Amino acid sequence: MRRNTLITGASSGLGEGMARHLAASGHHLAITARRVERLEALRDELVATHPGIEVSVHALDVNDHDAVFRVFGEAADALGGLDRVVVNAGLGKGGRIGTGKFEANRQTAMTNFVAALAQSEAAMQHFYERNAGHLVLISSMSAMRGMPSSMTTYAATKAGVAHLAEGIRSDLIGRKGHDIKVTTLYPGYIASEMNEQVAQEQRLMVDTETGTAAMVKYIEKEVVDAAVPAWPWAPIGQVMKHAPLSVVRKLV
Repeated sequence: MRRNTLITGASSGLGEGMARHLAASGHHLAITARRVERLEALRDELVATHPGIEVSVHALDVNDHDAVFRVFGEAADALGGLDRVVVNAGLGKGGRIGTGKFEANRQTAMTNFVAALAQSEAAMQHFYERNAGHLVLISSMSAMRGMPSSMTTYAATKAGVAHLAEGIRSDLIGRKGHDIKVTTLYPGYIASEMNEQVAQEQRLMVDTETGTAAMVKYIEKEVVDAAVPAWPWAPIGQVMKHAPLSVVRKLV
Protein backbone atom coordinates (compact mmCIF):
# COMPACT_ATOMS: atom_id res chain seq x y z
CA MET A 1 0.00 0.00 0.00
CA ARG A 2 1.27 3.45 -0.88
CA ARG A 3 0.88 5.29 2.42
CA ASN A 4 2.45 8.75 1.97
CA THR A 5 0.48 11.08 -0.30
CA LEU A 6 1.11 14.72 -1.22
CA ILE A 7 -1.86 16.76 -2.47
CA THR A 8 -1.55 20.24 -3.93
CA GLY A 9 -4.43 22.67 -3.67
CA ALA A 10 -5.67 20.91 -0.54
CA SER A 11 -7.14 23.90 1.29
CA SER A 12 -10.58 23.55 -0.30
CA GLY A 13 -12.72 21.75 -2.86
CA LEU A 14 -11.48 18.55 -4.47
CA GLY A 15 -8.09 18.61 -2.74
CA GLU A 16 -9.63 18.95 0.70
CA GLY A 17 -12.19 16.25 -0.09
CA MET A 18 -9.57 13.81 -1.35
CA ALA A 19 -7.47 14.46 1.76
CA ARG A 20 -10.39 13.50 3.99
CA HIS A 21 -11.05 10.26 2.15
CA LEU A 22 -7.38 9.28 1.98
CA ALA A 23 -6.96 10.01 5.69
CA ALA A 24 -9.92 7.75 6.42
CA SER A 25 -8.07 4.99 4.52
CA GLY A 26 -5.01 5.42 6.73
CA HIS A 27 -2.83 7.50 4.45
CA HIS A 28 -0.21 9.88 5.80
CA LEU A 29 -0.57 13.22 4.07
CA ALA A 30 1.45 16.23 2.99
CA ILE A 31 -1.10 18.93 2.18
CA THR A 32 -0.11 22.09 0.33
CA ALA A 33 -1.80 25.35 -0.66
CA ARG A 34 -1.39 29.10 -0.30
CA ARG A 35 -3.94 29.37 2.53
CA VAL A 36 -1.98 27.83 5.38
CA GLU A 37 -4.59 28.56 8.04
CA ARG A 38 -7.07 26.35 6.20
CA LEU A 39 -4.47 23.60 5.87
CA GLU A 40 -3.73 23.76 9.58
CA ALA A 41 -7.43 23.49 10.43
CA LEU A 42 -7.75 20.51 8.09
CA ARG A 43 -4.67 18.87 9.60
CA ASP A 44 -6.04 19.27 13.12
CA GLU A 45 -9.37 17.79 12.06
CA LEU A 46 -7.81 14.80 10.28
CA VAL A 47 -5.35 13.95 13.05
CA ALA A 48 -8.09 14.18 15.68
CA THR A 49 -10.40 11.96 13.65
CA HIS A 50 -7.72 9.48 12.57
CA PRO A 51 -5.06 9.42 15.34
CA GLY A 52 -2.84 6.90 13.53
CA ILE A 53 -1.94 9.18 10.63
CA GLU A 54 0.62 11.94 10.13
CA VAL A 55 -0.27 15.16 8.33
CA SER A 56 2.33 17.76 7.38
CA VAL A 57 1.34 21.25 6.22
CA HIS A 58 3.28 23.18 3.57
CA ALA A 59 2.63 26.67 2.21
CA LEU A 60 2.91 26.55 -1.57
CA ASP A 61 1.97 28.71 -4.50
CA VAL A 62 2.38 26.28 -7.40
CA ASN A 63 3.21 29.18 -9.72
CA ASP A 64 6.45 29.64 -7.75
CA HIS A 65 8.24 26.84 -9.56
CA ASP A 66 11.36 26.90 -7.42
CA ALA A 67 9.13 26.54 -4.36
CA VAL A 68 7.45 23.48 -5.89
CA PHE A 69 10.74 21.57 -5.93
CA ARG A 70 11.71 22.81 -2.47
CA VAL A 71 8.35 22.00 -0.86
CA PHE A 72 8.13 18.56 -2.45
CA GLY A 73 11.54 17.82 -0.95
CA GLU A 74 10.46 19.11 2.46
CA ALA A 75 7.29 17.01 2.31
CA ALA A 76 9.32 13.92 1.42
CA ASP A 77 11.59 14.57 4.39
CA ALA A 78 8.61 15.08 6.72
CA LEU A 79 6.96 11.79 5.77
CA GLY A 80 10.06 9.72 5.03
CA GLY A 81 9.44 9.74 1.29
CA LEU A 82 6.45 10.26 -0.99
CA ASP A 83 4.58 7.30 -2.42
CA ARG A 84 1.98 9.33 -4.30
CA VAL A 85 1.60 12.89 -5.58
CA VAL A 86 -1.79 14.29 -6.58
CA VAL A 87 -1.39 17.26 -8.96
CA ASN A 88 -4.64 18.98 -8.12
CA ALA A 89 -4.10 22.74 -7.68
CA GLY A 90 -6.00 24.62 -10.35
CA LEU A 91 -7.81 27.75 -11.41
CA GLY A 92 -11.11 28.25 -13.21
CA LYS A 93 -10.91 31.90 -14.27
CA GLY A 94 -11.36 32.90 -17.88
CA GLY A 95 -13.37 34.56 -20.59
CA ARG A 96 -14.31 34.19 -24.21
CA ILE A 97 -11.22 34.58 -26.39
CA GLY A 98 -11.10 38.02 -27.96
CA THR A 99 -13.10 39.83 -25.27
CA GLY A 100 -10.24 41.40 -23.33
CA LYS A 101 -9.90 38.64 -20.74
CA PHE A 102 -6.34 37.67 -21.62
CA GLU A 103 -4.96 38.18 -18.10
CA ALA A 104 -7.53 35.86 -16.54
CA ASN A 105 -6.91 33.28 -19.27
CA ARG A 106 -3.14 33.59 -18.83
CA GLN A 107 -3.41 33.02 -15.07
CA THR A 108 -5.46 29.89 -15.67
CA ALA A 109 -3.00 28.61 -18.27
CA MET A 110 -0.01 29.16 -15.99
CA THR A 111 -1.65 27.59 -12.94
CA ASN A 112 -3.30 24.64 -14.63
CA PHE A 113 -0.60 23.62 -17.08
CA VAL A 114 2.82 25.17 -16.47
CA ALA A 115 2.53 24.67 -12.71
CA ALA A 116 1.31 21.10 -13.31
CA LEU A 117 4.44 20.54 -15.38
CA ALA A 118 6.62 21.72 -12.48
CA GLN A 119 4.76 19.49 -10.03
CA SER A 120 5.05 16.47 -12.33
CA GLU A 121 8.77 17.09 -12.81
CA ALA A 122 9.38 17.29 -9.06
CA ALA A 123 7.27 14.20 -8.37
CA MET A 124 8.83 12.07 -11.10
CA GLN A 125 12.37 12.99 -10.06
CA HIS A 126 11.53 11.66 -6.59
CA PHE A 127 9.85 8.53 -7.96
CA TYR A 128 12.73 7.73 -10.31
CA GLU A 129 15.13 7.97 -7.38
CA ARG A 130 12.97 5.49 -5.42
CA ASN A 131 11.96 3.38 -8.44
CA ALA A 132 8.43 3.58 -7.08
CA GLY A 133 5.56 6.02 -6.88
CA HIS A 134 2.14 7.00 -8.16
CA LEU A 135 1.57 10.25 -10.02
CA VAL A 136 -2.06 11.40 -10.24
CA LEU A 137 -3.00 14.30 -12.50
CA ILE A 138 -6.43 15.89 -12.23
CA SER A 139 -7.68 16.77 -15.69
CA SER A 140 -11.36 17.43 -16.49
CA MET A 141 -14.16 16.13 -18.70
CA SER A 142 -13.84 19.46 -20.49
CA ALA A 143 -10.51 18.17 -21.85
CA MET A 144 -12.38 15.90 -24.27
CA ARG A 145 -13.04 18.75 -26.73
CA GLY A 146 -12.60 22.47 -27.18
CA MET A 147 -15.07 24.28 -24.95
CA PRO A 148 -16.84 27.59 -25.63
CA SER A 149 -16.84 30.94 -23.86
CA SER A 150 -15.34 31.17 -20.36
CA MET A 151 -14.25 27.50 -20.44
CA THR A 152 -12.08 27.69 -23.56
CA THR A 153 -8.72 28.22 -21.85
CA TYR A 154 -9.58 25.99 -18.89
CA ALA A 155 -10.46 23.08 -21.17
CA ALA A 156 -7.31 23.58 -23.23
CA THR A 157 -5.12 23.44 -20.12
CA LYS A 158 -6.83 20.28 -18.91
CA ALA A 159 -6.30 18.66 -22.30
CA GLY A 160 -2.63 19.57 -21.91
CA VAL A 161 -2.55 17.97 -18.47
CA ALA A 162 -4.03 14.76 -19.86
CA HIS A 163 -1.42 14.59 -22.63
CA LEU A 164 1.34 15.36 -20.12
CA ALA A 165 0.24 12.38 -18.06
CA GLU A 166 0.10 10.14 -21.12
CA GLY A 167 3.57 11.20 -22.20
CA ILE A 168 5.00 10.37 -18.77
CA ARG A 169 3.17 7.03 -18.87
CA SER A 170 4.67 6.33 -22.29
CA ASP A 171 8.17 6.93 -20.90
CA LEU A 172 7.57 4.12 -18.40
CA ILE A 173 6.76 1.51 -21.04
CA GLY A 174 9.58 -1.01 -21.21
CA ARG A 175 11.36 0.53 -18.23
CA LYS A 176 12.24 -2.38 -15.94
CA GLY A 177 12.77 -2.61 -12.20
CA HIS A 178 10.28 0.02 -11.08
CA ASP A 179 6.81 0.34 -9.60
CA ILE A 180 5.73 3.72 -10.96
CA LYS A 181 2.15 4.33 -12.08
CA VAL A 182 0.46 7.34 -13.66
CA THR A 183 -3.27 8.03 -13.32
CA THR A 184 -5.33 10.67 -15.13
CA LEU A 185 -8.71 11.57 -13.64
CA TYR A 186 -11.38 13.40 -15.59
CA PRO A 187 -13.85 14.87 -13.10
CA GLY A 188 -17.23 15.98 -14.34
CA TYR A 189 -19.01 18.74 -12.47
CA ILE A 190 -18.17 18.34 -8.78
CA ALA A 191 -19.08 21.12 -6.38
CA SER A 192 -16.04 23.18 -5.33
CA GLU A 193 -14.94 26.75 -4.78
CA MET A 194 -13.34 26.76 -8.24
CA ASN A 195 -16.69 26.04 -9.90
CA GLU A 196 -18.01 29.25 -8.42
CA GLN A 197 -15.55 31.20 -10.62
CA VAL A 198 -16.88 29.67 -13.85
CA ALA A 199 -19.48 31.90 -15.44
CA GLN A 200 -21.36 29.22 -17.35
CA GLU A 201 -24.11 27.11 -15.79
CA GLN A 202 -22.87 23.62 -14.99
CA ARG A 203 -25.34 20.76 -15.30
CA LEU A 204 -25.17 17.36 -13.61
CA MET A 205 -23.29 18.74 -10.59
CA VAL A 206 -22.62 16.30 -7.75
CA ASP A 207 -21.65 17.26 -4.21
CA THR A 208 -18.02 17.35 -3.13
CA GLU A 209 -18.34 14.29 -0.88
CA THR A 210 -19.71 12.08 -3.65
CA GLY A 211 -17.28 13.34 -6.25
CA THR A 212 -14.12 13.08 -4.18
CA ALA A 213 -15.08 9.63 -2.86
CA ALA A 214 -15.23 8.45 -6.47
CA MET A 215 -11.89 10.10 -7.23
CA VAL A 216 -10.15 8.42 -4.30
CA LYS A 217 -11.62 5.04 -5.27
CA TYR A 218 -9.89 5.27 -8.64
CA ILE A 219 -6.70 6.69 -7.11
CA GLU A 220 -6.39 3.74 -4.74
CA LYS A 221 -7.01 1.32 -7.62
CA GLU A 222 -4.24 3.11 -9.56
CA VAL A 223 -6.23 3.03 -12.79
CA VAL A 224 -4.75 4.46 -15.98
CA ASP A 225 -7.62 6.91 -16.39
CA ALA A 226 -11.23 7.38 -15.40
CA ALA A 227 -14.16 9.72 -15.78
CA VAL A 228 -15.46 10.71 -12.35
CA PRO A 229 -18.15 9.93 -11.32
CA ALA A 230 -18.39 7.14 -13.90
CA TRP A 231 -22.12 7.75 -14.33
CA PRO A 232 -23.01 9.78 -16.29
CA TRP A 233 -19.58 11.05 -17.31
CA ALA A 234 -18.06 7.94 -18.89
CA PRO A 235 -20.79 7.70 -21.56
CA ILE A 236 -20.99 11.47 -21.92
CA GLY A 237 -17.24 11.50 -22.53
CA GLN A 238 -17.63 9.11 -25.45
CA VAL A 239 -20.30 11.34 -26.95
CA MET A 240 -18.12 14.41 -26.44
CA LYS A 241 -15.19 12.81 -28.27
CA HIS A 242 -17.12 11.98 -31.41
CA ALA A 243 -20.17 14.24 -31.65
CA PRO A 244 -20.26 17.34 -33.87
CA LEU A 245 -19.10 20.48 -32.10
CA SER A 246 -22.63 21.91 -32.28
CA VAL A 247 -23.81 18.97 -30.14
CA VAL A 248 -20.89 19.20 -27.72
CA ARG A 249 -21.78 22.83 -27.01
CA LYS A 250 -25.14 21.72 -25.66
CA LEU A 251 -23.54 19.27 -23.22
CA VAL A 252 -21.61 21.93 -21.26
